[in-house]
Amino acid sequence: MKGTVGELGEFGLIRELTSRLTTTPAVRVGPGDDAAVVAAPDRRVVASTDILLEGRHFRRDWSTAYDVGRKAAAQNLADIAAMGAVPTALLLGLVVPAELPATWPSELMDGLRDECQVAGAAVVGGDVVRGDTITIAITALGDLRNHEPVTRAGAQPGDVVAVTGWLGWSAAGYAVLSRGFRSPRAFVEAHRRPEPPYHAGPAAAGLGATSMTDVSDGLIADLGHIAEASKVRIDVRSGDIDVPSQMNDIGQAVGVDPLQWVLTGGEDHAIVATFPPDVKLPARWKVIGEVLNPSALPQVTVDGAPWTSKGGWDHFGDIES
Repeated sequence: MKGTVGELGEFGLIRELTSRLTTTPAVRVGPGDDAAVVAAPDRRVVASTDILLEGRHFRRDWSTAYDVGRKAAAQNLADIAAMGAVPTALLLGLVVPAELPATWPSELMDGLRDECQVAGAAVVGGDVVRGDTITIAITALGDLRNHEPVTRAGAQPGDVVAVTGWLGWSAAGYAVLSRGFRSPRAFVEAHRRPEPPYHAGPAAAGLGATSMTDVSDGLIADLGHIAEASKVRIDVRSGDIDVPSQMNDIGQAVGVDPLQWVLTGGEDHAIVATFPPDVKLPARWKVIGEVLNPSALPQVTVDGAPWTSKGGWDHFGDIES
């Protein structure tokens, strides 16, 4: 597609974006009307929203529009899965400059569509507005399928802490990119396009998970949310967490202990949950710690001691792994 967003016009852009979409049986009315209609057989809708701002959450010199679309969808759909729900639909709010090449939002939509297909969902509508900075607002919806939601507040002393998905890969990829490199490719791609284990969330609910969240801000930070909501202490055993050899190599090259990325690096969107100790977990889940009674120690400890290194993500504290 030639030209800019401004030359295409609002309604031309909307027609171009919606023409690229697919649907699912849950979508009763899709894009093109005043609002979408999505089936909610459970009579409860799980909803999550997120915003990505160019220069803060993504860089066009690091990621293609397609990459950004995959990432934007993934981080929202992962929130749905982390509640024990099945993702069903996604809504897009898009702010773009008029001079932006028209191919950029089209490729963004391709990324959103394809990531939704991985999770079993569909893009069902949204809005586009002219602005100075590319801003992407996503709302994701999900269905509990007659199960209770798994919140952060149910962890009990004696539960085990288990994780499925990658930890630290996105942070290692960020470190590589920030130093001007593009390899090892697997870690760079993990930063550009996270791969949340969507099906693990509802499966964990079926296994009896007592609490659950996705790792978006860093393992310690996100376990801290569970510990605070559940009023417990969580201890992580660092020796039980897999650190790939290539991540060790990257750490040596840039002078960073890779355990820092594993414990505090966000945006992998792995799923971490707590389970009663007698639950038999599938092989995809790795037990990495335990839930303890609250104490004077910080709510999350590593190998029984406070984690003193800085890390995790806080939008208003400018704390980044």
